[in-house]
Amino acid sequence: MENLQAIKQRFGIIGNDIQLNRALEKAVRVASTDISVLVCGESGVGKENVPKIIHSLSHRKHAKYIAVNCGAIPEGTIDSELFGHEKGAFTGATQDRKGYFEVADGGTIFLDEVGELPLTTQVRLLRVLENGEFIKVGSSKVQKTNVRIVAATNINMQEAISKNKFREDLYYRLSTIEIHLPPLRERKDDIHLLFRKFASDFAQKYRMPAVRLDENAVRILENYHFKGNIRQLKNLTEQISVIEENRNITGEKLQQYLPNKSGNLPAVVNQQSSSDFATERDIMYKILFDMRNDINDLKKLTSDLINKGNIEEITEQNHKLIEKIYGTSSPSEQQIEVLNIPQTTKINDDYDYAETVVEDETLSLQEKEVEMIKKALEKNQNKRKLAAKDLGISERTLYRKIKQYNL
Repeated sequence: MENLQAIKQRFGIIGNDIQLNRALEKAVRVASTDISVLVCGESGVGKENVPKIIHSLSHRKHAKYIAVNCGAIPEGTIDSELFGHEKGAFTGATQDRKGYFEVADGGTIFLDEVGELPLTTQVRLLRVLENGEFIKVGSSKVQKTNVRIVAATNINMQEAISKNKFREDLYYRLSTIEIHLPPLRERKDDIHLLFRKFASDFAQKYRMPAVRLDENAVRILENYHFKGNIRQLKNLTEQISVIEENRNITGEKLQQYLPNKSGNLPAVVNQQSSSDFATERDIMYKILFDMRNDINDLKKLTSDLINKGNIEEITEQNHKLIEKIYGTSSPSEQQIEVLNIPQTTKINDDYDYAETVVEDETLSLQEKEVEMIKKALEKNQNKRKLAAKDLGISERTLYRKIKQYNL
């Protein structure tokens, strides 16, 4: 078995990070078995190297190795791509076609972005993992295949399972062994090594001297977040190699090529639309209805308690409900007037307590609508078009309402 350094050189893997070495060691150890492997990690960390290592060190290394990007195949054709189809199975199926699982029989299939598979395809894949069986699209004949499956994903699988986007039983079959590749920001000591390797490669490709970073530039590079990981670092190195005439890159020059860490933040927009009027109206109606229900509760409770003769409990419950309605147990006249709820207080000489009686108010949606239409017309000097815009309704609807209410 090859040692770790030889494997890195063979597959062009740069770095000595502990997490990276641990992931590669796990890949080497499981290669000789037929265990299913799930490779996890962010986009751009180099997940595609792990299945290549596993296949090349396995007893299947002389058979087929097929890499499939599940996220790049349309949902309507992915079953046909993976399992094949019979002639006439669907429009355009003019002949039989072998799927990847049939072609790779005896070898290894790498399912990249496996989390993007449709649920129906996940059921078919589970059957392959359990007993090696599959059925072509448009066929009823069960076929057998002997393949090693290595899958990869950059999504949180537990979250996908909780949202019913990925089958839990399939996840456990795929992740018999789970290999996690760390993001580049957790491999700070490897960042400059990778930059130098990429700079050397692009120098040969474009036949020019390799770019170099000064100490300040190296420090900035190592502390950068690199959301796109190794892929982003490689693109950055290529940009600098092609554009900069001066091959010695300073920290100030490097900053010009690094996107802002803060990213695109949502902007606060302060503007009003014609729908604001209608939204506020709906909110007002809801508040009024809630208050009416509270007032009715107050009346019912007071009546029940009076019948029972428990005066102290009446007073206590009244104060609680009034505080719920007004926000205070002693509402001001202005608060009562705003709600247009008449209130009288009478003193009972026998028991020396204040009993609050709140009269029921009939809230009519029609009355409120008429009132709002009148206010809108008055505000816009009886110009129906502008009034309709304020109300959030069409001019035709406003005309019909005016005629209906004889305004």
